[in-house]
Amino acid sequence: MTDAQDTAADSSLRTTGGTPPDDAGSSVTEAPTPLLEPREGIPPVVTDEAALAEVIAAFAAGSGPVAVDAERASGYRYGQRAYLVQLRREGAGSALIDPVACPDLSGLGEALSGVEWVLHAATQDLPCLREIGMVPARLFDTELAGRLAGFPRVGLGAMVESVLGYVLEKGHSAVDWSTRPLPEPWLRYAALDVELLVDLRDALEKELDRQGKLEWALQEFDAIASAPPAEPRKDPWRRTSGMHKVRRRRQLAVVRELWQTRDRIAQRRDVSPGKVLSDAAIVEAALALPGTVHALSALNGFGHRTGRRQLEQWQAAVDRAKALTESALPQPGQPVTGPPPPRAWADKDPVAAARLSAARAGVTALAERLNMPQENLISPDTVRRLCWEPPAVPDAASVEAALAGHGARPWQVEQVTPVLLSALSAQGA
Repeated sequence: MTDAQDTAADSSLRTTGGTPPDDAGSSVTEAPTPLLEPREGIPPVVTDEAALAEVIAAFAAGSGPVAVDAERASGYRYGQRAYLVQLRREGAGSALIDPVACPDLSGLGEALSGVEWVLHAATQDLPCLREIGMVPARLFDTELAGRLAGFPRVGLGAMVESVLGYVLEKGHSAVDWSTRPLPEPWLRYAALDVELLVDLRDALEKELDRQGKLEWALQEFDAIASAPPAEPRKDPWRRTSGMHKVRRRRQLAVVRELWQTRDRIAQRRDVSPGKVLSDAAIVEAALALPGTVHALSALNGFGHRTGRRQLEQWQAAVDRAKALTESALPQPGQPVTGPPPPRAWADKDPVAAARLSAARAGVTALAERLNMPQENLISPDTVRRLCWEPPAVPDAASVEAALAGHGARPWQVEQVTPVLLSALSAQGA
């Protein structure tokens, strides 16, 4: 049993029957206990302003951290909006809110503004929560905490089982949450996702403190909470799966036109773009450059189920790309703002390549000693940028300043500066 499990065994967790585990902590040391029902049952879904006002009042009057989760309809609907929001707080119980019926939850967000929010994989849910007015000032990310603490599996189900000794039913994670009304089994699953989140947070806090990593985690959580919304991705069409097959600029133009046409249709219909036209079909058309609807219909992805009108709109997109002047065609690659790909370093700058190799080896060894993933110890992009353009005079102060300038947190700077300085100095930076 790990120390985190020891911590969990000592806590007064409630089982499905509402009673605490025995003094020996059998919920952890014995076979995991299936968590089948929320402690107070499945709460009614909040779908009107009166019920929302009651929830806001209850959660404002609650105590301690608030567990927050959101369900999206990825793969079914356009975009990443929330279709269900789940919360739980001591003294308030659990709540399920329909953000389609109640699209403005800013009042709830304000009522919880001074409260620590507990989320699992916070960066996944924060964008959709922000859209409905819920933005935490403080948070605790149980997935990230698990990574920093060295847990090999950090999914919510795996963490709850290994730390708390309970098994969560995860069969509805990929369902269409835009479905209305939501089936009772889905609502039960959703409520259970926040049932033990604060308990998990408490156990992980103690484990991080035991390992001397709690301050590191708090710095990471602050960085997530204070980060501005992500900028829209430049040229998102370039992320079409299979793009590595597309070499010629005219073919790239076909990918762009088909992607943008698909995106407009998907947004108008509010369906996932992949349900309108697959990435594989887009790439197939780009490589073939069909000249007619008949030729297009013979390609994979444009088969017999595609109607004549749909085929004509796809062919029109292909024709627009084929009609572009050379100057209007997209360039083969995106503009590079940082270092070139590491595979090119040996030819472009062998000394920089040697620096990077030494730095990677040092970071790998340090991450293993600290028992955490390398990417959580320091961003690989930060290491590449430092090794490509190191300080003119590599010393502790200049390396620390460079790392901070790339966004590294103070704890990361303190930990990795010695190994990176060693790598830079050994290679004559």
